[in-house]
Amino acid sequence: MNFLVFLAVVLSIYTIMHGLVFWGIHPLLSGHPPARIIAGLWMALMIFAPVAVHMLEDRGAELSAQILAWVGYAWMGLVFLAFCAFFIVGIYELINWLLSAGISAISRYSLRGTGPTTVVVVLVLAVGFYGFVEALNIRVEKVVIASDKLPPETDRLRIAQVSDIHLGLMNRQGKLADIVLKLQLLDPDLLVATGDVVDGEIGHLDGLSDLWQTIDPPLGKYAVIGNHEVYAGLDQSIAFLERSGFTVLRNEARNLNDRLTVVGVDDEHMNVSDAEEVGLLEGRSGDRFILFLKHRPVFLEKARGLFDLQLSGHAHRGQIFPFNFITRLEYPMQDGLHSLSGGGRLYASRGTGTWGPPMRVGSPPEITLFEIVPATGTKPEKGTDA
Repeated sequence: MNFLVFLAVVLSIYTIMHGLVFWGIHPLLSGHPPARIIAGLWMALMIFAPVAVHMLEDRGAELSAQILAWVGYAWMGLVFLAFCAFFIVGIYELINWLLSAGISAISRYSLRGTGPTTVVVVLVLAVGFYGFVEALNIRVEKVVIASDKLPPETDRLRIAQVSDIHLGLMNRQGKLADIVLKLQLLDPDLLVATGDVVDGEIGHLDGLSDLWQTIDPPLGKYAVIGNHEVYAGLDQSIAFLERSGFTVLRNEARNLNDRLTVVGVDDEHMNVSDAEEVGLLEGRSGDRFILFLKHRPVFLEKARGLFDLQLSGHAHRGQIFPFNFITRLEYPMQDGLHSLSGGGRLYASRGTGTWGPPMRVGSPPEITLFEIVPATGTKPEKGTDA
């Protein structure tokens, strides 16, 4: 899709969302013409705020872009929550009106009064505040996977995964310092990043490389390209990751020891063919545990049984409820561990940072720690069949 067409579609949808929210809060503005005008102008400004952020960032106005990003994207999260709430109110009003029109004896109770509207606004603000707090509290999810690729006497292998941090204007030193501290405490054998580590213009992120360098697992640090590495500029994204100590796997495989092979592919934005992806995995099973890094939580039918564990991210599990129902349409395996028929498992991280609104509702950020253990005497882990 042409970029201008895509932008027009996005702005149109965002405008419709604002229109419904304006309709929803109208009872609070009724009788106050200046308030209606101010609310309308503010919404018009916020509709174009994301575009303005990118324009300011491209022109090097970093501080202005950062301030507008926090305001504009925080507003975006609140508007999404308000849109969902007032959409329900609108459906209720429509059904109520149809019933009362057909049966005159029915007395309508409207949710369009100042009282119900105030309740909705307060609930939206409360959920939004909760979302800000939830986005700051990174959880450590521990997953134990039993594999017959590890002999009984082998020590467990500890792999930490981060994904979708989106280091940029909003997620910066504080966010990364929290992530690094948690990783240091986990002390994994291997660290992998499954895409979207960076976001937007990243020339101002050089200082963050030093933080990444404080993590030095015995088996190294490996990363793959996500779509936002492409948006930010592929060359500079790879340079940042390499300065941070990551080995960027671009459609290649590495044997890390006598039992573990890690394979990584670029995001689909780089037009990796199915044959190329399958070719990377074929002939690598044998006695080695095959760890497959792929940004998006999808897999090829031809790749069934060619890897032991695929690690992905991308979808954020929707990030803000109920958007997870939308992302699930495209990525059914958008969260957690899934057992694949034919062998192998896929794990999709909810993501470690945020994109757009600096909030998460019903989808807390995570760092995932996998413990790969010998299958002998180990209870199988729970997963979803796919």
